Amino acid sequence: MTIYFGYEKGQVMQALRYHFISRPEIRIMLILVNVFALTSIILYAFLKITAMAFFVGSFLWIVLMISFWFILPGMVYRKAVTFKHKFSMNFEENGFTLEHEKGSKSWPWNALKNYMESPHFFHLYFDSRSFFLVPKSGCKDSDEVYELRQLLKAKVKPPKSP
Repeated sequence: MTIYFGYEKGQVMQALRYHFISRPEIRIMLILVNVFALTSIILYAFLKITAMAFFVGSFLWIVLMISFWFILPGMVYRKAVTFKHKFSMNFEENGFTLEHEKGSKSWPWNALKNYMESPHFFHLYFDSRSFFLVPKSGCKDSDEVYELRQLLKAKVKPPKSP
């Protein structure tokens, strides 16, 4: 199966958010910050902390959420020239090949450690920080998306559950 694709900024930003939120260390930090925020609301309601302490905690929560939702994905998007090019990708029984106007690169299936699916992409992970986004929009129709999903399930370690 061969698919052809480019990237749309809004969809890539959403996929990068999925990537960051799926990281265990970030997920734990977000949970802890949200527990901190809820605790500060409760303590403020029972007059155990001052308004200034509550506002400082709220400000930190807002800064952290903006960082993970906008700043971090934006920085990755701006730095990666990959998202500005057009590609074709060929999926075969022994591996897959990524082609670009300047060349191509092939990998065996065992080069992938796992994969994840988000609404617009398949995230193919080479390791915990190195991944490639394969847009579902590159597929001709929903049947081809299903076929690609089944191929990934058969060839790559199953996705981690959230």
